[in-house]
Amino acid sequence: MKARAKHKRRAVRQKPLSVREIRRRFPNEWVLLMDPEHDSTLVVTRGTVVGESRDRDEVYRKARDLKLKRIAILYTGEFPKDMAIVL
Repeated sequence: MKARAKHKRRAVRQKPLSVREIRRRFPNEWVLLMDPEHDSTLVVTRGTVVGESRDRDEVYRKARDLKLKRIAILYTGEFPKDMAIVL
């Protein structure tokens, strides 16, 4: 029964959240946002969470399956200092 209630709660999450709130609620996870908002330098400031996972590939699959027009994907953890990031 708990698993069903948890799933239902996640499915209803439609209110846009600030990046600060997303980081607080989903620590060390990849987060898929629908209709992200950004500042003048294109840094994401808020969005509606439509998926999250500790597995990056799972979030990318969800993004592909949902076929949304505007998305952003955030990682809420810290990257290792010696890691190279390719965009």
